[in-house]
Amino acid sequence: MSASDHRSPDDAARRIEQLRAAIRRHDRLYFVEHAPEISDVEYDRLMRELRDLEAAHPQLVTLDSPTQRVGERPLEGFVHVRHAVPMLSIDNTYSPGELREFDARVRKLLGGEPYAYVVDPKIDGVAVSLRYEDGRLVQGATRGDGETGDDVTQNLRVIRSIPLSLLGAGWPRVLEVRGEVYWPRSAFDRHNAERIARGEEPFKNPRNATAGTLKQLDARDVEPRGLAFQCHGLGQIEPVIADAPTHTAVFARLREWGLPTSPHQRLCRDIAAVIAFVEEWSTQRRALDYETDGLVVKIDSLVQRERLGTTAKSPRWCIAFKYAAEQAPTRLLSVDFQVGKLGTITPVANLEPVELAGTTVRRASLHNFDYVREKDLHVGDLVTVEKAGEIIPQVVAVDVSQRPADAARVEPPTACPACGGTVVQDEGGVYLRCVNPECPAQIVEKLKFFCGRGQMDIEGLGEAIIERLHEAGLVRTYGDLFRLSEARDRIEKLVFEQQRESSGAMRTIRVEFGSVRTDKLLRGLEAARRRPLSRLLAALNIRHVGATTAEDLAAHFGDLDALAAADEARLQEVEGVGPEVAASVREYFTSEAGRRVVEELRAVGVNFAEPRRAAAGGGGPLAGKTIVVTGTLTRYTRGEIEQLIKDLGGKAASSVSRKTDYVVAGEAAGSKLDKARELGVTVLSEDEFERMVGPRS
Repeated sequence: MSASDHRSPDDAARRIEQLRAAIRRHDRLYFVEHAPEISDVEYDRLMRELRDLEAAHPQLVTLDSPTQRVGERPLEGFVHVRHAVPMLSIDNTYSPGELREFDARVRKLLGGEPYAYVVDPKIDGVAVSLRYEDGRLVQGATRGDGETGDDVTQNLRVIRSIPLSLLGAGWPRVLEVRGEVYWPRSAFDRHNAERIARGEEPFKNPRNATAGTLKQLDARDVEPRGLAFQCHGLGQIEPVIADAPTHTAVFARLREWGLPTSPHQRLCRDIAAVIAFVEEWSTQRRALDYETDGLVVKIDSLVQRERLGTTAKSPRWCIAFKYAAEQAPTRLLSVDFQVGKLGTITPVANLEPVELAGTTVRRASLHNFDYVREKDLHVGDLVTVEKAGEIIPQVVAVDVSQRPADAARVEPPTACPACGGTVVQDEGGVYLRCVNPECPAQIVEKLKFFCGRGQMDIEGLGEAIIERLHEAGLVRTYGDLFRLSEARDRIEKLVFEQQRESSGAMRTIRVEFGSVRTDKLLRGLEAARRRPLSRLLAALNIRHVGATTAEDLAAHFGDLDALAAADEARLQEVEGVGPEVAASVREYFTSEAGRRVVEELRAVGVNFAEPRRAAAGGGGPLAGKTIVVTGTLTRYTRGEIEQLIKDLGGKAASSVSRKTDYVVAGEAAGSKLDKARELGVTVLSEDEFERMVGPRS
């Protein structure tokens, strides 16, 4: 029995608060300031003592405890949340002259009064908004379309540089900060090395991998990846911080409260100082442990920002300076022709290896055959390759004067390079397509798309594994994926080739897939079998049906059979579905191939239903009710409970008034709870709310 078991509740509570404060401080020192004061062993000892105490006194566990970063249950999907203050995009500029033009507009709008700029590195990550109420993190959401984003609170909680509770005191009741989640290069490279060692496909770049990581349904898959966060902007703040009238003053407070901000932020008194920083930073940025493609220039005064205002898309007080894409010369060795999931054939350049933007480039996009003709590309040409951020390298120029005598013109294929089938050209001559529905390359690409993030999101089934399973004859159709458990022995014995570094050289080794990876793959498939209809629709590769349209169709019809039976008129009743989309959906479900897919997926037990939602004002148990949620909840994130309120016919409001019907109050509810009591609004606990709405399906 540990010593923690003998403490009185009061002693345990005091020690728990001491441990939490110490761990939060050390988290900040390690993950934000990069200046640890204790060893990993000492840190683990503090965390272990806290876990033991909380296990012995479960009534003292709170949601913002350092032990509670990872939730117990994976999510079934993400809910949409509306940003209290829109997350607008930022206009770009590419030259000192354009920066001066921006400055001239600002000077004119401000009528000649003095102003200053604050400049930050532009991290190439995923924009998110963090909402703190009474010092506790209650919600984190992606930018989305700027008005609404996905609630990813559960995944953001496991990022150690994001505090679950703010440090110190004096923070406003509501504090929203905006920033970038990113994958540090060092952590990204380590993770990719581990993936390669396990026989998995490495991620292509940190930015796209970060976006995919934030859409994982189980936060336990996010935590070990080592993502980081850095603040760069502000959202809703209530009440305003009266003695912090500038961006730099507010950010000094954010640092005091434990939020990570850029150590490279610079205050510039005029545009000349901004341009000098731009020039200075052009080389310094390469030493950072994260991807960056420029700087963000903002007016420092918050009052002046209000006066400058915004356009429909972007603020007038802010602009991004983006550095020119890096370029390098190299030789075009050959051209491959790749076949996509719809049969489109794309030319890809094979190049002499060249160092560019911190990576070795061996292949580059040639876009399409119109582009190849325009550049008059020949194998053997000296070409210029360009790479910017996460953008795929591309050939942008040809030096014809350096063309070898034996250079051969790049000609489009006359037959499909994968199956030898017939190819057809579009009217403009830009694209070639293979029209063979049994083309193996198309089959593999469709399987990759079906299994990918944003579609069925099958854990453990990367692109290289799909290719090997297809090559072994184990999968040809979507239904085959869900029958793989019947071929477990064959999967375990599949041999994969891996690249390993040895004595400074890369060598190829052959390894079996094995039982551990097979277990992970089969678990991923079983989870995918239960995905909601909206994810299945997005995965079916129906022309014009992306994730948003799939969600709208699934919510409207509720199950796949009802959708498949709908005619074009009924399909167009769905908001956002016009004649072209309706015709495409109808064509898919009435085609022999589409019907075959549906019946095969039915036979293997794939879910065809979407959780039914009651329309606001309809017949749900909260129909016509206005509900405000406040405080920290234990069973829901803020986005989840607000979405549930909407699904059950109610309206989720952000402030309490005489029109409010109920306030759902969690831990540390604060001023909204006080106002509800003052106005006589009915206050519900989480238990009372759940009894009112009934159990969740």
